[in-house]
Amino acid sequence: MRRKKDFFQKVYEITKRIPRGKVTTYGNIAEACGIRSAARTVGWALNGCGADVPAHRVVNRFGALTGKIHFGDPNLMEELLRSEGVTFDEKGCVRLDKHLWKPKMRKTSRKRRSY
Repeated sequence: MRRKKDFFQKVYEITKRIPRGKVTTYGNIAEACGIRSAARTVGWALNGCGADVPAHRVVNRFGALTGKIHFGDPNLMEELLRSEGVTFDEKGCVRLDKHLWKPKMRKTSRKRRSY
């Protein structure tokens, strides 16, 4: 259970660092957390995050707004991104060539404990 909480906390920390007008992918966040195959878990974490976490800035690997169903109003995610200057292609996907931000995990000074 602790590992899950630690992973979720990393997801929130990374998501909070996404600049206005930029997006990143679930997979990029998973990779920055050290678990490349955990993109779906990133989505699960963001589904339960607070308003202080800009989850609207996280899209799938194609730039599609797959998380929009979790925003009450299905148009809210797109509206928030557009208000930040994010542009979309003709299919309704974020222009990743212009707006993709790749996170890097910050090094921590905390030592790992072995339990």
